[in-house]
Amino acid sequence: MVHAVRGAVHFARRGRRRIRRYGAGVDAVPTKDSGDRHETKLREAFQQLLAGRLDRREFMRTAVRLGATAAVAASMAGVGTEALASADRRQHETGRRPNILLILADDMGFADIGATGSEIRTPNIDGIARRGKLFSSLYNCARCCPTRASLLTGLYPHKAGVGHMGANLGSPAYQGFLRNDAGTIAELLRPAGYRTLMAGKWHVAGDFWARLVDTWRVGDVEHPTPRQRGFDRFYGIIDGTINYFSPWYIMENDHKVEVPPTDFYFTDAITDKAIAMIEESVRDAKPFFMYLAHCAPHWPLQAHPADIARYEGTYAKGWDATRTARHEEMLSRGVLQHRWAISPRDADAPAWTSAAHREWEARRMSVYAAMVDRMDQQIGRVLAALRRLGQYDDTLVLFLSDNGGCAELMREDGWAKFYPDVTNDGRKITLGNRPDIMPGSAQTYMSYELPWANVSNTPFRLFKHWVHEGGISTPLLVQWPARFTAGGIAHQPCHVVDILPTILEVAGAAYPTELGGHALQPLDGESLLPLMEGHRWTRSRPIFWEHEGNAAIRDANLKLVRKFNQPWELYDMEVDRTELHDLSRGNRRMLERLVADYGRWAESVGVVDWNIQQPKLLDAWKMQDVHG
Repeated sequence: MVHAVRGAVHFARRGRRRIRRYGAGVDAVPTKDSGDRHETKLREAFQQLLAGRLDRREFMRTAVRLGATAAVAASMAGVGTEALASADRRQHETGRRPNILLILADDMGFADIGATGSEIRTPNIDGIARRGKLFSSLYNCARCCPTRASLLTGLYPHKAGVGHMGANLGSPAYQGFLRNDAGTIAELLRPAGYRTLMAGKWHVAGDFWARLVDTWRVGDVEHPTPRQRGFDRFYGIIDGTINYFSPWYIMENDHKVEVPPTDFYFTDAITDKAIAMIEESVRDAKPFFMYLAHCAPHWPLQAHPADIARYEGTYAKGWDATRTARHEEMLSRGVLQHRWAISPRDADAPAWTSAAHREWEARRMSVYAAMVDRMDQQIGRVLAALRRLGQYDDTLVLFLSDNGGCAELMREDGWAKFYPDVTNDGRKITLGNRPDIMPGSAQTYMSYELPWANVSNTPFRLFKHWVHEGGISTPLLVQWPARFTAGGIAHQPCHVVDILPTILEVAGAAYPTELGGHALQPLDGESLLPLMEGHRWTRSRPIFWEHEGNAAIRDANLKLVRKFNQPWELYDMEVDRTELHDLSRGNRRMLERLVADYGRWAESVGVVDWNIQQPKLLDAWKMQDVHG
C-alpha cells in the first residue's frame, strides 16, 4: 500500500532532472528545490490514509494544498483506498493473514552464498531465490547494531537510537538501545493478530561485556529485551556475539537459562527453538512473524568438525584465486546488473603467494565456510518444518545479511579482551588470532580478517564499518509461493528500512501515529512488495548512511561517499558500482548538491561528528582502535 505514494509525488520534484550518465556538463543540472519538504508531508498524509486516520476526501484536500493536481490527488486516494480494500478482501478470502519468516545472517558478505557466486554450499538459501526473487542491490547499515535497529523499525539507525553500537554516547541518536518513538515490527504486528517470535541475536539493547556477565542489567530501561519490545517468544542472546559451543548468557523469554557444557551449538539451538515456536503458533491457529537472527558467520570461527572437513583443501588456492572465481561465477549467473570490473585486491591484503602461514589462513576460511554451510542446513530444517506443518506456501520468507564481510582483527588487547577465557566446563580458551593454533573448536576465539573479508565482499571495495559497497551490500532473497512465482533478479537499489513497510503491507497492518503513549516517527522505508510481485518500482527518496564518520548518499544512480575525515568521492552506480572511477573533480555542482542533501539529512537524524564521538567510545570500551 505505502508504495502507491511513489508515482504521485513527482510534482514535488519539479526542476530536477535525473541524470543517467555523468561526465562533462553535469554542472548544468538544476539544484534540488524545496519540493522534498512537500513530498515528505504528502507521504505522511498518505500513510495516515492507509492507517484509516484520514478519509479519502480529507486526504485529497491535503494533497492539493501541498501542490498536487486534483487528478493526482484523486489517483492517490483511489490507490490507497483500493489497496486497503484489496488487503481486506484477501484476508476475508483466505480466512487468515500470511506468515512471515525474516532470516538475518551476521557479517556475511555479498558473495558468500551460492546464488551470488560462492563455492560454499548453500542449497537451501539459494532455493529461496530460485523459487522467488533475488535482489542484487539491497543495502544495510554497515554494522550489526545499526542494521538491526533499522530493520526492526523502518527508520535510519540514528532515529531508532542506535547511531553507533551499544555504548551510550550522550544523545538520543546514540543512546545504544531502541528508542520509544520507534516501533518494532513485533509491536506493530501483534495488534494485527500475529504471534511474534524471535530466535537468535538481539543486539539493540545497550552495551554488554561478556567477561562481566554477572553485572548485566538485562531488562532495565537501557537494556530492553525482545519481550519488552513486542515479541511473544524469545530464545537467544542479548549481546553481540557468542562462543557457539559454550555460551556465557542464553535467554529464553524473560530468564537466563543454562545450556549443557557439551552437545550445544548456537546455530542448531536457535533453529530447534524457532521450529518449536512455529509449531506452537500453528497449534493455536495464529499467523506468525518469526525473526530468525543468526549469529553466524560472525566471529569467533567455530564450527562442527564434520562441516569443517567439507572444505578441507578448498582454500589452499588462496584468496586471490577464490575472489576471481567468485566474480566470474556471479557474472555468469547475471547476479550483477552489468559486468562491472572487480575491484583490486585491498591494499592491506598481501598476494597469496606472499602470505605467511598459508595452511592456517586456509583453515580460517574453511571454518568460516563451515559456519555458513551449517546456517544453510538449519534454514533448510525450518523450511522443511513449514512444509510439514502446511504453512510453506503462505509464508513470506526473506533472507539477508546485516553488513559486509568483517575485516576486524582479534588482538588479545582488542575485541578478545571482552570475552571469557574459559568454557562453561572449565577448559582454557585461547583468545586472539594465533597462527600456531588451528581455529574451529570451543577453545579458540579467532576471526578471518581482511584478506578473506575481501573475498566475501567480491567484487566490491572495503568492509563492515565502511559505507563503500563492500560494507553495505547484501543480497536479499525472497519467496512467497502463494503470492508470487519465481521472478529472476531485481537490481533496483533499496535498503533495510524498506523491510518493515513491506511486512506491514503483506500483513495488512497499519503504521500508527503513536505506540504505548509515545508519538512514532514517520517511516523512512518504502514497501518492496510491488517489486517482489514483478511490477515496476523505483525508490522515491535517496538512501543515506553514516557510521563512525563514514558517510554516503545514493540518489538514483549517483553515490556520494567518503571515509572518515577523507574527501568525498562521487560514483555513477549504473556503470561503476565497484567504485573505481571517482567523478568528483569534474562535477562540482552535483557534488555540492549531494553534500548539501547529506548534510540536511545528517542534521535531521542527529548525526554527531565522529571526531567528537570516537574519543567517548574508545574511553567507554578501553580500546585504542575501533577495529579491534
